[in-house]
Amino acid sequence: MNQLKKIEKLLKWSILFSCFISLKIFGQIQRVEPAFWYAGMHNPELQILFYGENIAENEVVVSNGIAIKAIQKTENPNYLFVTIDTKDVPAQELLFSFSKNKKVVFTKKYALKQRRENSALRKSYDASDMIYLLMPDRFANGNSKNDSQKTLAEKADRNNPSGRHGGDIAGIIQNLDYIQELGATALWSTPLCEDNDAQGSYHGYGQSDVYKIDPRYGTNEDYLKLSSELHKRNMKLIMDYVTNHWGAAHWMMKDLPTYDWIHQFPGYAQTNYRMTTQFDTNTSKIDAKMCVDGWFVQSMPDLNQSNPLVLNYLIQNAIWWIEYADLDGFRVDTYSYNDKEGIAKWTKAITDEYPNFNIVGEVWMQDQAQMAYWQKDSKIGAIQNYNSYLPSVMDFTLMDALAAVFNENQSTWDKGLMKIYNNFTNDFLYPNTNNIMTFAENHDTQRFNEIYKKDFKKYQMAMTLLATLRGIPQLYYGSEIGMAGNKNEGDGAIRLDFPGGWQGDSNNVFTKNGRTAQQQQFFDFTSELFQWRKTNEAVHFGKMTHYIPENNVYVYFRYTDKNAVMVIVNNGLNATVVEPKRFKENTKDFKSGKDVFSGKRIDLQHEFSIDAQSAFILELN
Repeated sequence: MNQLKKIEKLLKWSILFSCFISLKIFGQIQRVEPAFWYAGMHNPELQILFYGENIAENEVVVSNGIAIKAIQKTENPNYLFVTIDTKDVPAQELLFSFSKNKKVVFTKKYALKQRRENSALRKSYDASDMIYLLMPDRFANGNSKNDSQKTLAEKADRNNPSGRHGGDIAGIIQNLDYIQELGATALWSTPLCEDNDAQGSYHGYGQSDVYKIDPRYGTNEDYLKLSSELHKRNMKLIMDYVTNHWGAAHWMMKDLPTYDWIHQFPGYAQTNYRMTTQFDTNTSKIDAKMCVDGWFVQSMPDLNQSNPLVLNYLIQNAIWWIEYADLDGFRVDTYSYNDKEGIAKWTKAITDEYPNFNIVGEVWMQDQAQMAYWQKDSKIGAIQNYNSYLPSVMDFTLMDALAAVFNENQSTWDKGLMKIYNNFTNDFLYPNTNNIMTFAENHDTQRFNEIYKKDFKKYQMAMTLLATLRGIPQLYYGSEIGMAGNKNEGDGAIRLDFPGGWQGDSNNVFTKNGRTAQQQQFFDFTSELFQWRKTNEAVHFGKMTHYIPENNVYVYFRYTDKNAVMVIVNNGLNATVVEPKRFKENTKDFKSGKDVFSGKRIDLQHEFSIDAQSAFILELN
């Protein structure tokens, strides 16, 4: 009898265990994206991705009378896209029930969270800011324990120029005082989301999970802490967002929701990089297709923004990060390689949700008309009935000029500072010249101090121009200490470790005592210049009048009704005399100007001298 009871008990447990296993296999939800959302959004429709084995075979309902607007299945039964209406729904916990044959087989809790006060009207970065760009893996290692991760392929190897070196979010937070001392008011970090490529993953542009900070940088909570610490300093956080592609190791690439989630040929075909095909009226269809649909590189599958599921996924992911991390803006990688109609919808969806939110797109072209095409409300784009809705573009033509002019010491028709002058003669092409990012270099270009062999005078002239010309200046980490590095030796050479960011570094430039005399010279000038820039509205949003360079001397004015600044840059090899009468249109009744560096007063009623390869910034009074 006891034996029968034991057998009966074993059978009962066996049945229960089988049911449990069956339930786990059938009902397992491996991913939910977004993992949570926010109540009170401008667009109340939320499309939630549920992923698990054969999950599409289930019926779905949600608690609390929430309306399900649509349930979308694809050819892959492991995905289910459920759209709910959150209009007038307060923050609360929802419960999704999944049933088979009218029996609930599993449930999933889902949080609608409370938004921050005035979240929709958050202020973004603008021309009053200076942006500091850094590569987190190469800036500072604040937590050596996370340098390598068992679950991620590439391990830390500081001896490998193309490997991971261990820099992280903790290292950035620990050195925010340094960045602030430079006069920076906004931080742009290259991507921090997980990148599980087997090699070269340190740059972050081949993301494998766009809802998760790479554990080698820290956690999502660490990123939120970075945002909070910046805001305590009245500084802003700009996320580097990638809409064009993901990495080959992205979790979806092993089990695509739809065949056309990415562009396929089938499989891989490389872009021709000819972004002009996006608007060239003479282009062939195959060339236009290969620009947009081709992959940037083989390890980066190209996302299909013309697929509504893909586009909505990218929109919601971007908005989720803004809300979660309390972001102040985006920089969008490879903006002009996207499907141009799709990326316009993406951009508009974000700026509809956040009317003041600034987004700068990487439109790497060598022609102002072609770059201006991509800025919001462009008259050039309007010729083709196109509006990207992109608030800001990057001034690559100015970067190209800055990389050449200071080795062109003779005044000619089109060389020397005439290149800078000519760049701004085309400003009429842009809808909003104040909202253009200006820079001398970034993480993809030759180092400025490499081009000019750490020539301090040339650095002074370039930074003076960036600080006082129209637009939003961006400084690439290390420029302020004279950091160089030859791109011809590989990208690792222009992305060197920041000295002092690792324990044991012999040269710690985060402290004054750790800098060499040359590094201190670069740092002091940069800090003084951009700290001054914070205080002068004329160089933020003022109008500009410039004068044709003579003898390689460029003179221009930035001015408002209340403030005026006169900038004189002498790129010649000899000191020269400036005759103020020529500039009476702008000097008007001003009798003198104070040089912001020396404090010296310059008499504007008489001619004065300016040294060779130097610059004056004169506050007029």
